[in-house]
Amino acid sequence: MLSILNSVSSLNAENAISNTTSALNKNLQQLSTGLRINSGSDDAAGLSIANGLQANVAALTQSSQNTSDGIGMLQTADGALSQVTTLLDRAVTLATEASNGGLSGTQATALQTEYASIQTEINNIGSTTDFNGTAVFGSSGSVFTSDGTAAGSKSISDAVSSLSSTTLALTTTGTPLTTTAGAQAELALITTAISTVAASRGTIGATVNQLNASAGVESTESTNLTSALDSIQNADIGQTVAQMTQNSVLEQTGMAALSQSNQIQQNVLKLVQ
Repeated sequence: MLSILNSVSSLNAENAISNTTSALNKNLQQLSTGLRINSGSDDAAGLSIANGLQANVAALTQSSQNTSDGIGMLQTADGALSQVTTLLDRAVTLATEASNGGLSGTQATALQTEYASIQTEINNIGSTTDFNGTAVFGSSGSVFTSDGTAAGSKSISDAVSSLSSTTLALTTTGTPLTTTAGAQAELALITTAISTVAASRGTIGATVNQLNASAGVESTESTNLTSALDSIQNADIGQTVAQMTQNSVLEQTGMAALSQSNQIQQNVLKLVQ
């Protein structure tokens, strides 16, 4: 039936063109952003999952930085303690020499003076060593890591004991190295202090290993979550290009069909001429 009031074929063609143009615009947006999901209307469930994964990855990324900071602080402490060990080794030499009889008063005083300077330097190391502006020795902090969930959060203590001649139980008053008996007693204290420092370095090393293991887990988890995020959120460029080509052709054929439908309406006029 020929009619001039309504052209169903034209309306169908217009609707088809509108749908095709919308799909083509969506293809172009996906190609320009590289994302399959650009709004909730694209994939509401997928967007929710992607946002959750993004939060997980962000938490793991910062956790990795937290771990690196903790390791850096502990390595700073270990390096300082290495210097303390060197100082104590020198103190052993001084105390051993002072324990031997036959030294003059001047020589004994010189040994005591150097020993006192060693203690002063140990105190300086204990009070001035810092990491990122925070004192290393005597710290009581911890490294917090999380994957963005309560179940995936934990804290690892990176506390480091205070360091001074007093905490190492060395004699800090008097002049122990000016007598053989005093020097021999001090030698025993210095030897014990060396063991104390070694134990502290062992504890620090164990914590560093724990943090390194945690960092490895965080890195693996972040990689896996990023891969999952990519598969959900990112556009398949090859597939999108193919869809865009198809929609572009459909748009052109739709335009041609609409033109042909309009031409049919023009033919109706010829019947009344």
